[in-house]
Amino acid sequence: MGCFALVAGFCVLTSASLHLQAVKAGSEVEEGAATRHAYSEKVAEKYNYRYGKELPFLPSNATTVNGEFLDPRLFPTADYCGHCHRESHKQWRESAHSNANRVPYYLRNVALLNDSKGIEFSRHCEGCHDPIALVSGALTQAGPKKRPYDQDGVTCTVCHSIQAIDTRGTGSYVMGIPAVLVDEGGQPVTRKVSDGEILAHLDRHSKAVMKDFYRTSAFCATCHKAALPRTLNDYKWQRAISLYDEWQNSSFAKQSPLPFYVKDSVSSCQTCHMQREKLTLTDSGAKEGQLASHRWLGANTLIPKIYGFDEQATRIVQFLQNSVFNVDIFALEHGEMVDSASEKELVAPLGLTPFTIAPGETITADVVIQNKGIAHSHVPEQRDMYESWVEFLVKDASGRILHQSGFIKPDGNLDERAHSFTNRLVNVKGGLNDLHQVWTNRVVAYNNTIQSGRSQLVRYSFVMPPASGGPITITATVKYRRFDQHFIDFGMNRHYEQPIVDMSAETRTLVVGENKPIAPGATENKEWMRWNNYGIAMLDAQQYAASAHAFQHVARLRPDYADVYTNTAIVQIQWEKYDEARPNLQKALTLAPGSARALYYQALVERNLGNMSEAIADLQKVVTSFPESRDAHRELGFSYYQLHQYDLARAEYEKVQTIDPDDLAAHYNLSILYRRLGLKDKAQQQAAIFADQKDDPTASTYALEYLRQHTEIANESVIWHTHELDMPFKPGLQPPQTVAPTSSSMSGGSF
Repeated sequence: MGCFALVAGFCVLTSASLHLQAVKAGSEVEEGAATRHAYSEKVAEKYNYRYGKELPFLPSNATTVNGEFLDPRLFPTADYCGHCHRESHKQWRESAHSNANRVPYYLRNVALLNDSKGIEFSRHCEGCHDPIALVSGALTQAGPKKRPYDQDGVTCTVCHSIQAIDTRGTGSYVMGIPAVLVDEGGQPVTRKVSDGEILAHLDRHSKAVMKDFYRTSAFCATCHKAALPRTLNDYKWQRAISLYDEWQNSSFAKQSPLPFYVKDSVSSCQTCHMQREKLTLTDSGAKEGQLASHRWLGANTLIPKIYGFDEQATRIVQFLQNSVFNVDIFALEHGEMVDSASEKELVAPLGLTPFTIAPGETITADVVIQNKGIAHSHVPEQRDMYESWVEFLVKDASGRILHQSGFIKPDGNLDERAHSFTNRLVNVKGGLNDLHQVWTNRVVAYNNTIQSGRSQLVRYSFVMPPASGGPITITATVKYRRFDQHFIDFGMNRHYEQPIVDMSAETRTLVVGENKPIAPGATENKEWMRWNNYGIAMLDAQQYAASAHAFQHVARLRPDYADVYTNTAIVQIQWEKYDEARPNLQKALTLAPGSARALYYQALVERNLGNMSEAIADLQKVVTSFPESRDAHRELGFSYYQLHQYDLARAEYEKVQTIDPDDLAAHYNLSILYRRLGLKDKAQQQAAIFADQKDDPTASTYALEYLRQHTEIANESVIWHTHELDMPFKPGLQPPQTVAPTSSSMSGGSF
């Protein structure tokens, strides 16, 4: 490599490096291929081909461009790239990507898998946490014990060597032969290349390391979407995480007509997590003094603490507090807890409505949490051990806490009865997979995550103090820390205190007696939106009468808002009141002609009423406006199927599979359609996939047993429940009935 100096962001060559090698692949191609093949053959001699020689990388979905193992020395190091990309290198070093395979908690979790089942099973994890170890064939019993590339995790030339992708996730990429330059014919130069050669051919450097799909959300889906396949758990396929699908169905992607709110422009993963920022160091990849951030800011607050990355820590907190949530203490309910929202005397919206509270009265605060700033669910990914919750405080005028939910106990564990945005993974023994042992998972006991654009209602009942007590304040705060205390103590092999971030909060003041309206705060949602979010939350809580009532308030405040009539129709469809839904959808289409959202739900109503031609016509309009809407194609396919138009139905379900290769309805219906079209082999293939991916009807028994044994959290499995704060015991009051989960999926779904 030639000598160089860094000046103003460019590598300036000294005279010793002026004589450049010819940038040609030439005969080097054959020589390099032979060397690579020899390495692969040597690894193959002692490699554990648990799943067959034709599938060397399972349970990961990753593969290499030639199907062979790649020598890890083929991958230039991040330090090499840092010669000219100093800013990118600094940011990357502090990111979760670069530390993906060196943080202690991850290493301990993978060691648990290795000890339980064998190192070959860890290919499922390492395909995304340590891709070089995977493709080099190191993940086998005879593999190298020292792997220096582990320290770089997902390094520069991992992402920039990927040649093809699909959206199955779990490492669904094709790793190419790393090259930082192409020759005159566009062929990759796979030998070592000096800085001087790159600088003399910057256009060819760009062609070697950049591809258009690197800028898409689908690129991120290769790892930020994952499943637990039978090859990992010896049980069946289970969905683990689905951030890509959640993004695609959100308002941020603008690929679905169904979100409750509409964004002005498309936001990809890169829009949020790779925002352009000003340089502090030199970087040849910058444009106009700015660089697409390689910090990939997200929610990993722990890596910065472990390694002392202060700037990354500060930036992550700012990211988490940047309008991710809206917390709205929306209403008060007077009197004792009842089973239905429609039976309560509701004071709403708080702040705009006068009300009176009696001394010692039992009241319930309705807190609406809106996921407004994330294009996926909260919490995403490993929600069995990530920890985010609502803290609710009732304080007197002196600041003394009268009632509290969501506190941290002295041992660091979260209050078991807190409302947390999490799930519980239950194993075949009916016990909790408390150390992320996903390979023994059988069912999710419950899932309290909030999907993008949705709202969730959290209710807190407490007793007001006597009249002489003065005013009280009630505060609801969404809090976040990376892991629950039990897991991080295991992961760090000692008790470890984590940073806790207050993401969003709201406080209201109450007095015994008369409470007058107050002026809305500067950041408070408008009244119509507060009612709208409450209606959405009530819809998801299956409180249909209260949801419809909330949307009536929205219609009164904003009669020109077409979506409120569609929202009302959704409630009625869920309530199976199809005749009542139709006029509301027609009203929406009068206000917003051609609204794809209204047309979609109108199609469902028409089909239910037997009007198939009208349903198909509406759905055809929807897919014309939203060609990547899996929901619209799925419903159109089913409509064709009901009319026995099998070729048309097949085309729609095949389109669904291009959007989501794991769509369960597509597998099931194609297994039938292919059989009826005489395509027996295809039918058998789809039927086998469906059988593997469908829910296990016996799995819910494990969840029920777990919840029966853990009454302290059983409430969280019930859609409509109340957190009773220090309430006196009332004879005859029965706890809510535990509801069996309907899916073994680790990721949440929505209507």
